[in-house]
Amino acid sequence: MAESARRATGLPEDVRSAIAELRKHYPTEEALLLPALHFAQKHWGGWLPEEAILAVAQELQLPAARVYGVVTFYDLFHQNPVGRHRVRVCTNLSCALRGGNEILEAVQGRLGVRENEVSGDGKCSVVEFECLGACEQAPMMMVDDEYHGRLTPERARRIVEELD
Repeated sequence: MAESARRATGLPEDVRSAIAELRKHYPTEEALLLPALHFAQKHWGGWLPEEAILAVAQELQLPAARVYGVVTFYDLFHQNPVGRHRVRVCTNLSCALRGGNEILEAVQGRLGVRENEVSGDGKCSVVEFECLGACEQAPMMMVDDEYHGRLTPERARRIVEELD
């Protein structure tokens, strides 16, 4: 029976077990959605293909539209493959006025990628980000969890070149 249930949901047994263990601590299936998506994203190599989203919806008995809504709302869930490092370049008003678009072009040019693409070596993916919440450091970007502010195109290129 466990094998047929696994096939039906598309989730491997370790993900289903992790969700089952957490289920004891959450009042509803919807409350369990965020951690379940994290488990699935980890299993699928850092992103959530349609198969993963549908599998989580089925496992939690939630409408697929609800799960898609959460995945598309939160920046921490990815619907495309991502690199080992995620580069977010702010292009909101403060950053745009101080060269945010030039920073984005410099980073994309150095890595040879566009939005939601992964560099050929699998190292980086770049996203244009609405606001990183540090306008006083404009223009800025965030690499993984580290902020880099008051950037020039040259400094931004150097930062991504130095990533391992």
